[in-house]
Amino acid sequence: MAEMGSKGVTAGKIASNVQKKLTRAQEKVLQKLGKADETKDEQFEQCVQNFNKQLTEGTRLQKDLRTYLASVKAMHEASKKLSECLQEVYEPEWPGRDEANKIAENNDLLWMDYHQKLVDQALLTMDTYLGQFPDIKSRIAKRGRKLVDYDSARHHYESLQTAKKKDEAKIAKAEEELIKAQKVFEEMNVDLQEELPSLWNSRVGFYVNTFQSIAGLEENFHKEMSKLNQNLNDVLVSLEKQHGSNTFTVKAQPRKKTKLFSRLRRKKNSDNVPEKGNKSPSPPPDGSPAATPEIRVNHEPEPASGASPGAAIPKSPSQSSLPAVVVETFSATVNGAVEGSTGTGRLDLPPGFMFKVQAQHDYTATDTDELQLKAGDVVLVIPFQNPEEQDEGWLMGVKESDWNQHKELEKCRGVFPENFTERVQ
Repeated sequence: MAEMGSKGVTAGKIASNVQKKLTRAQEKVLQKLGKADETKDEQFEQCVQNFNKQLTEGTRLQKDLRTYLASVKAMHEASKKLSECLQEVYEPEWPGRDEANKIAENNDLLWMDYHQKLVDQALLTMDTYLGQFPDIKSRIAKRGRKLVDYDSARHHYESLQTAKKKDEAKIAKAEEELIKAQKVFEEMNVDLQEELPSLWNSRVGFYVNTFQSIAGLEENFHKEMSKLNQNLNDVLVSLEKQHGSNTFTVKAQPRKKTKLFSRLRRKKNSDNVPEKGNKSPSPPPDGSPAATPEIRVNHEPEPASGASPGAAIPKSPSQSSLPAVVVETFSATVNGAVEGSTGTGRLDLPPGFMFKVQAQHDYTATDTDELQLKAGDVVLVIPFQNPEEQDEGWLMGVKESDWNQHKELEKCRGVFPENFTERVQ
């Protein structure tokens, strides 16, 4: 019997719920058709809009935070593999091996600590913050259903009161149901009216705390990581000092011209090299692609004839018709001639001198027309006699020490890789 009673209660509850759903559906249809008025609360509706916006923003923030954490974990793994690679290539007899291994261990621990603190202070807080939304969202939906029940009970009570044939018993029962529906709705409505604005305002403090935590953790992480990186750099500098002769050397840009072709051209151009004592090279034949403006430097003052002594400076060559190196050579040569005439001492420099460079690395010549350089050597850069002979990344010059000793370009000049030097003047 008890079982029968239990089933009967369950069946009755199901039937009651079904009836409520039907009544609500009918009420909503009537409201949409305009045949029944709907209770409106614009202030509450604004609160619901804010709630939905807040939920959307929080969900996005949670997603992006998880992506950030995944990236931190991926960087941790990449950093760990890089450290393992260094440990493998760091040979046992090299100095600083133990220090390098210790730095790698601390690096790994620092990444793990950073990731865990982000989880504890940002992600878990984020989860707690969003954890309150599902319950409130459910209560908002329930309040909406209770509002429909209240409107339905109100309309039923009003229709019985306005009926031509009144049934006092039905009216009394309808009034009782209306009061009950109103009470249930208002209790839920009042609670939400208080909670939703409070939840909306709490977002400011939550965002501040979350991003402050992330920023602080990231700042501390990078500070500690910077110390480890500096320590590793010191270890590697020490290793380089003890094995300086085996350090990686800078390679020159390969020359395109063959040695044979280079020698042939060099012999061909030797006819145009000025003899010792001749201060100005003879200009190439007219029409030659390497033809450049002639520049003469007068060492003896000429009789006054209206023209000022010094350099006879021709008009600037057209930059559109000559290679850039020719234009630069022209400018540098003109400046050298003018300054030389005023007694600045530039006449002691090679003809066509453009600027000085200093070797930053040793360079071993691989051809007879190349300069052998040691780190610290100063080279006086001069133009190529034929700009077409210049390979990209290579310069023509004479070591300052050789020039001061011999004053002969033919014996001292040569080409060298530009990336082994640095301009100093």
